[in-house]
Amino acid sequence: MCADVTADYSNTVFLPETDFPMRAGLPAREPDWLARWEKIGVYDRLREKALADARTPFTLHDGPPYANGHLHIGHALNKILKDMVVRSQQMMGKDARYVPGWDCHGLPIEWKIEEQYRAKGLNKDDVDVVAFRQECRKFAEGWIDVQRSEFKRLGVTGKWEKPYLTMDYHAEAVIADEFMKFVTNGSLYQGSKPVMWSPVEKTALAEAEIEYHDHTSHTVWVRFPVVALDQINNPAVLSLQTGNEDRGELLNSLGKASIVIWTTTPWTIPQNRAVSYSPSISYGMYKVDSVEENSTAKVGEVLLMSDALMEGIAKASRCSLTRLCGVGHLDGVTLAHPYRGIEGGAGEWDYDVPLLPGEHVTDDAGTGFVHTAPSHGDDDYQMGLKFQLPMTYNVEADGSYRADLPLFGGQFIINAEGKEGAANVSNIKALHAQGALLAKGKVKHSYPHSWRSKAPVIYRNTPQWFVAIDKPLDDGMSTYGDTIRTRALNSINQLVTWTPIAGRNRLHSMIEARPDWVLSRQRAWGVPLTCFTKVGAKPTDADFILRNQDVNARIKEAFEAEGADVWYVQGFKEKVLHGIVDPSRYNQVFDVLDVWFDSGSTHAFVLRDREDGSADGIADLYLEGTDQHRGWFHSSMLQACGTKGRAPYRGVLTHGFTLDEKGMKMSKSIGNTVAPEEVIKEYGADILRLWVAQSDYTVDLRIGKEILKGVADSYRRLRNTMRFLLGNLAGFTEAEKVAHADMPELEQWVLHRLAELDAEVRAGYARYDFQGVFQKLFTFATTDLSAIYFDIRKDCLYCDPADSQRRRAARTVLDIVFHRLTTWLAPVLVFTMEEVWLCRFPGEQSSVHLIDMPETPAEWMQPSLGLKWDEIRRARRMVTAGLEVERTNKVIGSSLEAAPIVYAAPDLARVLRSVDFAEICITSGIEIKSNELAPMSAYRPLNVVNDLQVDFKHADGEKCQRCWRILPDVGSHKHPGTCQRCNDALG
Repeated sequence: MCADVTADYSNTVFLPETDFPMRAGLPAREPDWLARWEKIGVYDRLREKALADARTPFTLHDGPPYANGHLHIGHALNKILKDMVVRSQQMMGKDARYVPGWDCHGLPIEWKIEEQYRAKGLNKDDVDVVAFRQECRKFAEGWIDVQRSEFKRLGVTGKWEKPYLTMDYHAEAVIADEFMKFVTNGSLYQGSKPVMWSPVEKTALAEAEIEYHDHTSHTVWVRFPVVALDQINNPAVLSLQTGNEDRGELLNSLGKASIVIWTTTPWTIPQNRAVSYSPSISYGMYKVDSVEENSTAKVGEVLLMSDALMEGIAKASRCSLTRLCGVGHLDGVTLAHPYRGIEGGAGEWDYDVPLLPGEHVTDDAGTGFVHTAPSHGDDDYQMGLKFQLPMTYNVEADGSYRADLPLFGGQFIINAEGKEGAANVSNIKALHAQGALLAKGKVKHSYPHSWRSKAPVIYRNTPQWFVAIDKPLDDGMSTYGDTIRTRALNSINQLVTWTPIAGRNRLHSMIEARPDWVLSRQRAWGVPLTCFTKVGAKPTDADFILRNQDVNARIKEAFEAEGADVWYVQGFKEKVLHGIVDPSRYNQVFDVLDVWFDSGSTHAFVLRDREDGSADGIADLYLEGTDQHRGWFHSSMLQACGTKGRAPYRGVLTHGFTLDEKGMKMSKSIGNTVAPEEVIKEYGADILRLWVAQSDYTVDLRIGKEILKGVADSYRRLRNTMRFLLGNLAGFTEAEKVAHADMPELEQWVLHRLAELDAEVRAGYARYDFQGVFQKLFTFATTDLSAIYFDIRKDCLYCDPADSQRRRAARTVLDIVFHRLTTWLAPVLVFTMEEVWLCRFPGEQSSVHLIDMPETPAEWMQPSLGLKWDEIRRARRMVTAGLEVERTNKVIGSSLEAAPIVYAAPDLARVLRSVDFAEICITSGIEIKSNELAPMSAYRPLNVVNDLQVDFKHADGEKCQRCWRILPDVGSHKHPGTCQRCNDALG
């Protein structure tokens, strides 16, 4: 009997039904979900739920961004990562707290206000300091509101209505109180040493405020004449080459020789106090034999230099040199300053310059002798301490020489615009006039710049306030050591988990080698160094700093009530010291704290003091970019080790920087920046979040138009998966569910995969491996589900009777998959998973973000079943490949036109016969035979185990007009043109 080809059964098929649109329209729709979450109070409801359930707290402490501009893509990366951490921890059963914060003090904000003043022709120093600080506060408040809105637009959850601000009165009081703990424990001291100084900003800078750029510097080779040889009779001074030289004549030459130094900072020559050498370097005494045109070398003069560097010096000075002999035991040599006796010098430089041994001297570059100015470099300063060299104070805060310095007074090294002043060239000319300039040139090298003004900085000796990190502290917190450095290193090694582990090594090496912490800044906007110094006392005196707990308590109380501005109000010193000490005997310090001390103290007024902080004042995680090893991770570690005795965090996660698609650093001048606002406008925030999840954040991340297109394609495929689930779950009820034991093997295999994934997803989220989690979920959704399970079960879902066991089992599994995918993906695709959830569970108070990841029954995990279905899937791929050959050759159009013979090895054949392999391969029939019977014409896939061949056969029978399978029984039933299954479904 032939099928009735005119029959139309389209209305009898259970096609997917859903309002979930194929096109996301995220840019337009996401703001509505944000408003909805705020209206129903999702974040606060989660806190209430956590309290009721007595959940284990998880606290991610926010590293505060500066409140001074719109967000860039790096901000987006950082906040999205934090949000994925918080949401995933919450949905895995924790009480995941996130209090966003802002850094409100310091140069970034003060600099903006100064720029406004300069544009109006005003001078900041002429304005009342309290009024100026109020302008800074107002500026910060404005940008906090802007950035808060921009952060929330990214879908970031948190206590946005009550963030922490370092300029809040309580925060300022705590910062001052934390500083005063260093005053009390004796680790604070005032010292005079070289620090990185910005002439443009007129303040000392921390290492974290420095960035390195290529810079072209002047270079000079300078003669320092020998004026005395204390060890002239020591035979080891000269290393004779043949033994026949006239020792007396050579010693005489040595007494008239010059030692050659090389420097890239000619402006430091007026501050020279010594020349350093290394006892381990081979030095020689050289005679100038000949000179080229324009050389400043003199024929017959004798020069001392490193043997290894002689050729480079000869080339630079355009002369030829002959080695007279080796020179050793140089510590007895005394030199003259190059400016000794200079006209107009007023005797400023008429002093002896000692030649001293220094461990920092190498023969990698230069001359083997190092010009030493203790006021302008750390190595030089250490030499000054060791040998008690005089400090000089020739350079002012604005980068100019002091006005009364002979010859160079008032000249700038770096001027107010960040440009080179006259100082370098003036010194080169003076050296030449003195006959001290052997050679000159220029060199391009990496040089420190202020990351705010972008101007070069200098090393400048100036009185600053320091915390001694190697001084033993008698504060009763010696569990991890008695010095700040020891506590920090022990915390790094014993108390903190590092993601990635390289972060541990980086911070450890920095802490291990770092000098004392410079706390003071010569600025106006910040928390002041709340201390007093005794009039007439020296910094080395025991009573130089006033250490009084009652005074400290008054200061903190005043800051709590009126903020740090009160420090600058006339009469505050008298008020706070009254009745405790004589105010007239003490000076008030007006430097402000390094802003890194502010942010380093946040653990105290956020983690310790807030109800939504941490019970022990320690965060579970700090998460920032890799630059914060020298920034927030570093300062928080030092600060807490001084006041808590240990690190303020148990975990540290670091991410890389953002680059363009070519791997280049983003720059507005190049025009390769990617603004979060533009990405959101075109694609939506979920695409930006998916870019973060797909990327390896442990290295630098690339982003651009082509990359975002790829991300959008991945999103589209995931969205289609979710749409299939929704469409095929229409009308699903609890009564329809089928127990695990009553399910077909295919459904049990899907649940087994869910059990495997559940463990992998939770483990991945626990170690913050968002890329790994997403890759596993994406592969599962697009391969295990869309390409296999959905593909196989579409026939059942569309065509089986509504009450059939197989269809009910399939729908039960779809429901289970729905709950897991939506909650597993919710930390990443916050908007899309909310949309998916509300399509099934609408309601004013409904939200996927109020739901935990479902627990997985142990019975779902069936490893043996998993192995079996690995074999079935492998066989399916080979059958599908064989059918694709026929489709390409236009032998068939659909796999349902085929009923192939599969020739399999005995073990595989048994596996395939235990299931409906035709259903799995989506063919109308399949016959399983021994592979020993396979004809030569059978399809044999290349590069695979040769245990299966496929011989193509057309399906016998007619096409069912309802399910489209080709079966022999079609047309032999009550309903025309149907197979047995469809006829029964129609009743």
